[in-house]
Amino acid sequence: MELVYLQTFCEVARSGSFTRAGEALGYAQPSVTAQMQKLEQSYGAPLFERFGRKLRLTQAGEALLPYALEMIRLYGESKDVVGRQSSGPLSIGTIDTLAAYFLPGHIQTFRQSFPGVELVLQTGNEAGIMQQLKDGLLDAGFIFDRLCTDAELIAHVIREEELVVVTPPEHRLSIMKTVAVHDLEGESLIVTEEGCTYRGMLVDMLKDTGTAYRIACQFSNPEAIKQCVRCGLGVALLPRMAVGREVAGGMLSAVPFAGTRQPFFIQLVHHKKKLLSRPLQHLIGQVAKAEGE
Repeated sequence: MELVYLQTFCEVARSGSFTRAGEALGYAQPSVTAQMQKLEQSYGAPLFERFGRKLRLTQAGEALLPYALEMIRLYGESKDVVGRQSSGPLSIGTIDTLAAYFLPGHIQTFRQSFPGVELVLQTGNEAGIMQQLKDGLLDAGFIFDRLCTDAELIAHVIREEELVVVTPPEHRLSIMKTVAVHDLEGESLIVTEEGCTYRGMLVDMLKDTGTAYRIACQFSNPEAIKQCVRCGLGVALLPRMAVGREVAGGMLSAVPFAGTRQPFFIQLVHHKKKLLSRPLQHLIGQVAKAEGE
């Protein structure tokens, strides 16, 4: 029986949904269903039952859960010990924006130092990444959020990143020095997916100030968001790193977003009890040094 089935089982138990578990782990929903069917066949008992629109553990599932968590923990611990060598997998969670605009150069440099390490990137939202760190499913995570204060996690702050309102060059907001929440009155917004930290911050501010707005569409992919802005379908809030090429080429305008209650930082996060392998220690130091120069 593959350990991945137990990891998926724990995520389904946590989220109460095959679909949400698949989104968190990067699997299609049919794959999650197939894994759980194989797990139930292996144990000879149903592990989930439907309660309204949510799944819940059966008595057999409740009995299995602590064993599954312990097996995953032991696997992570054994991987840490073995990982003190210079080979093996290193599982990193991150968001789409960082995967596209921040990590590629750092990954290339890391692989030059540790060619024997299999660096596995999984994308999701910050909440899912931090939960997987706590469950021992990830070695580390790169997040973009306000400062992490979770008592179970250690966050290495890499740098502060400015949030900007992205518009077509001819848009009325493009000539402003900064854009405040009330300046977005009546605008159509092209937003990131639910669960994105800066989308949540923006929506909260719009609601708190009574600013009228309309969500025109939402995407997890920042490239799709930028294309929709270029086509005049609305404006968007994105980290500046995501629009540097388009702004330099005159295809988009990016105006600093004013009034954020707390700044947003790129952070590398891991569990406080995790034994850091030599490759992971190197990655932390490499990124910190590169971004501090």
